[in-house]
Amino acid sequence: MYKRIVVKIGSSTITRGSGPPNAEYISQLASQIMRQKQLGRQIVLVSSGAIAAGMDRLQLTEKPRNLSHKQAAAAIGQGLLMEAYEQAFSWLSIPVAQILLTREDIQDRQRYVRASGTIDAILHYGAIPIVNENDTIAVDEIKFGDNDTLAALVATLTDADALLILSDVDGLYDENPNDNPKAKLIPVVAKIDRAIERLAGGVGSKIGSGGMKTKIAAARICASSGIATIIASGNRENVIEEALEAKTGTVFLPKKEHALRSRKRWIAFGGQPKGDILVNDGARSQIIKGGKSLLPAGIVSVRGDFVSSDLVDIMGSDGLVFAQGIVNYDSASLIKIKGKRSGEILKILGEKNSDEAIHRDNLALKFDSVK
Repeated sequence: MYKRIVVKIGSSTITRGSGPPNAEYISQLASQIMRQKQLGRQIVLVSSGAIAAGMDRLQLTEKPRNLSHKQAAAAIGQGLLMEAYEQAFSWLSIPVAQILLTREDIQDRQRYVRASGTIDAILHYGAIPIVNENDTIAVDEIKFGDNDTLAALVATLTDADALLILSDVDGLYDENPNDNPKAKLIPVVAKIDRAIERLAGGVGSKIGSGGMKTKIAAARICASSGIATIIASGNRENVIEEALEAKTGTVFLPKKEHALRSRKRWIAFGGQPKGDILVNDGARSQIIKGGKSLLPAGIVSVRGDFVSSDLVDIMGSDGLVFAQGIVNYDSASLIKIKGKRSGEILKILGEKNSDEAIHRDNLALKFDSVK
């Protein structure tokens, strides 16, 4: 049974296509969440809709292209969004809490841990944390980001059991249902492979910033962390209950083995790599299949300018990133000792921090590296 669930609501769902947050819909959503709380579940909301609400208040018919104007719309709309949630939940005597995050909050390990602790405390008091991107200052997220990814990262930092993405689609289909009315809904996805990725289309609506591609990317993050992901239509009555009971939507199953936990989730998905290390096939196999550390002997090349304790990408000979890790040596030192045995480190550098370039405790595999 899922105990802690992150529920993500898209802009097109919460606004019913356009305009301000739909009060009737939010009220129905609040009632669904109350029923889940009565069952002993904890709910964290990740809600889009700030820019859409701001656009409506400003009487804009199109999303602004200018960055500062997008930020202005978000600043105006965020208050309206929270007001709508406060009114809906206050009728049920449930307090709500606003949490605005930026990518930096996820990338910085201390802020990541503090955010996790704050959400735990909010849930302890029986309140509903309502998370959104801090669009007024998060430049990169407004230009390229999406709340599906944010929701997946919130699920990992809160140690959730499931991520439920409420959208304007029923789930993942074997074909585009807009092109083929006979397309069939896929109820369960055991593994996200290239065939599944090819089923994802483009951006789904003019209001939202995410499509099926971003939802599958979010599901991959959660699956690697041992968290189930469910995509379902937010317009369906009692969708939360039915989705959690697998009666509607598409369920992406989590990994049962090799699931990332706690700190390794942050290493794999939270931090921002400062460089990359290319390793040989032997080292890649030892890391993936043997769970071993990365030794200098396995390093082929080093790129980037980083210091000890920075996060880096680890790539195989195919050029694909299969892991991330925290290095024991800076980039200049790794260039000098790459391809060398650990016993030669002291002679080459004049000092020795560790036998490993990256210790296995500070190394996390990404996505489906584990076969």
